[in-house]
Amino acid sequence: MSALLLALGAGALTGVALGALGGGGSVLAVPALIYLLGFTPAAAGAASLVVVTVTSATALVAHAREGTVRWRAGALFAAAGIGPAAVGGLVSRHLPAALLNGAFAVLAAVAALRMLRPAGPRSPAPAPGRASRVAAAGAGLGAVTGVLGVGGGFLAVPSLVNVVGLRMRAAVGTSLLVITINSLTALAARTGSAADVDWSAVGPFAGAAVLGAWDGRRLAARLSAGTLQRLFAHALLAVAVFMLADAVF
Repeated sequence: MSALLLALGAGALTGVALGALGGGGSVLAVPALIYLLGFTPAAAGAASLVVVTVTSATALVAHAREGTVRWRAGALFAAAGIGPAAVGGLVSRHLPAALLNGAFAVLAAVAALRMLRPAGPRSPAPAPGRASRVAAAGAGLGAVTGVLGVGGGFLAVPSLVNVVGLRMRAAVGTSLLVITINSLTALAARTGSAADVDWSAVGPFAGAAVLGAWDGRRLAARLSAGTLQRLFAHALLAVAVFMLADAVF
């Protein structure tokens, strides 16, 4: 019963982050699955991809109805990450748990510090000559998704704003398309890890995340984006410090 409650609570928090910020859910899901539900890093990565795929796809439908998804830009960005996501998913199965935990902690810390940094002026819309930058950003995001089992929304949103040139609201909606495609690709490459997943825990986790995403969208309408981002960044930084200490010591 306690495991079920933990799965529901962690899933709801994951969904709120995805719904409110367009990303960041998997950065909470992976440590929750490892430290609260006892998953191995490899199994947590596979389970996280399932949760994030289902939640992102559900949230994507809502954003599409509001017209905040830029389908062509999102599809091109995601296409660049499909190959790296598949390769990363295969590579992750052969990496030691301590390395995966340490890399995840460093990535979470970097993401938190970027969120706490004051926002600069928005970059202008990219010119055709920046297509290589868009492809590089998409490929890098796909690789991160594949290796660490994260959707990468906390990286996708700033990339879609600064590299692709989308406004923040459109970047949040479009990031859900990118996350869904990358997560599905990485999950397909992790078929071996999926055998170790406790699906009785993942089901309630995913269900709570889907419901939490709707609450996250409502929360985003009441609080400023800056406030939400700072709250999430501080929580993420605490998780990163804990995971890094655990991996090192």
